[in-house]
Amino acid sequence: MEIIEAQSGYTSFTLQVNGQRYALNVEPRRTLLDALRIDCGLTGAKKVCEMGNCGACTVLLDGAAVYSCLVLAVECEQRQLTTIESGATGNTVGALQRVFIEHDALQCGYCTPGQIMSLAALFDRDPSPSEASITEAVAGNLCRCGAYRHILQAAQSLAAAGANAAGSEDD
Repeated sequence: MEIIEAQSGYTSFTLQVNGQRYALNVEPRRTLLDALRIDCGLTGAKKVCEMGNCGACTVLLDGAAVYSCLVLAVECEQRQLTTIESGATGNTVGALQRVFIEHDALQCGYCTPGQIMSLAALFDRDPSPSEASITEAVAGNLCRCGAYRHILQAAQSLAAAGANAAGSEDD
């Protein structure tokens, strides 16, 4: 990983987010969450606890769900980042956004991006996960509105669709 120290004490590097490159020049202590929101203009990951307790800032780093408030932006150079904004491309994130709407799996919407990103990491690994796997995937995401039942129903509907698609491929 090549990191160039800028004269100002800032670090220059490039982030790859949702298939786009962002050239940054930031303090080395800048979190990925702040880099996404401030420097890249991607505000889908929410800034809530800044301690890794709520999951509202969850993004995918090389396909794994991470709390972006606990990751330094400089650690993400030459790695693939996926945020909630990627849903417009018709990927797993987009499919989850659709079933969340269909199942009313959101209320205030503040936790929704983190819930979807945690589930996207799961569904990218297993297109038809069990209820236990779904529950485990979102265990680190808090919803203060209490939409958990609807979140589970939305994820289960996508899992059923994945299982049906896998079954039809076997025919």
